[in-house]
Amino acid sequence: MSSNNASSLTFTPMTQDDFVIFWPTFQAIIADQQTYAIDPDISYDAAYRLWCQAPKVTYAVKDAAGELIGSYYLKANAAGPGDHICNCGYMVTAAARGKGVARAMCEHSQQLAREFNFQAMQFNAVVSTNDVAVALWQRLGFSIVGTVPNAYRHATQGLVDTHIMYKSL
Repeated sequence: MSSNNASSLTFTPMTQDDFVIFWPTFQAIIADQQTYAIDPDISYDAAYRLWCQAPKVTYAVKDAAGELIGSYYLKANAAGPGDHICNCGYMVTAAARGKGVARAMCEHSQQLAREFNFQAMQFNAVVSTNDVAVALWQRLGFSIVGTVPNAYRHATQGLVDTHIMYKSL
């Protein structure tokens, strides 16, 4: 990322061409098995469906130079009588981590969620050992409303807890 200025980021609906560029980041994060409960052997087509087609919307995030440095999706967390609460997933390229991209994506997604009339945002399975994400979500107003013991098989730490995190919008 060319600067730490979140205002220099652009958010556009993710295209198929964007996902081609994003795919190595997606693969690396999933293969790492530290943050997402997605099969590390997921195919490109299945990943595209999961990240770009199943959600209500998916955004590509680019820096001032136009380089794709992150992506997020927004979708209803449940169907029918539970569809007033949304869920999001965020991924940032390795080179852009620690530069405010996840914060900017979360803030953008909350504004978008309000525009879609969602009343709250819920993260269903934040891996407890992902200290950076847990702390960021808490700074952005999310609370841990539940913890599921041993719900995630972490690649290096074995079974670890996941948190359910929630914020009213």
